[in-house]
Amino acid sequence: MLDENNAQCPVARALEVLGDRWALMILRDAFDGLRRFSEFQKNLGLAKNILTSRLKLLVESGLLMTQPASDGSAYKEYVLTDKGRSVFPVVVGLRQWGERFLFEAGEARSELVDGVTGQALEILQVRGQDGRVLHPEDCQRRRVRHG
Repeated sequence: MLDENNAQCPVARALEVLGDRWALMILRDAFDGLRRFSEFQKNLGLAKNILTSRLKLLVESGLLMTQPASDGSAYKEYVLTDKGRSVFPVVVGLRQWGERFLFEAGEARSELVDGVTGQALEILQVRGQDGRVLHPEDCQRRRVRHG
């Protein structure tokens, strides 16, 4: 639950859903094509009760939805919604930051590449409406009211 100081902050609200390590790891795996509870559990090594609660939160938050298994079995699958797919740049940004700062030179790691060309992705950059690359000192926060 957000306090009064953070209730109007989009970052604080996003962290209410995405701030848990497992939520982002589940979304990462969903981007990689995992869909079934057993696949998430095997890949993450997560206890069933924790995985169940995180999947429930992601479904309730509209990032994942459940649907009958594509193979016609009795299982259900967890599928990214448009809202869930919109988190992709966040996951890519975290990945790129991790690649840059958390691995030693030559250390083994996974790499996300363009599926068509096989080349590494461009580094994500924040840009203004005019295309300029923006840094923290170039931005300011303001409160707005809509509606």
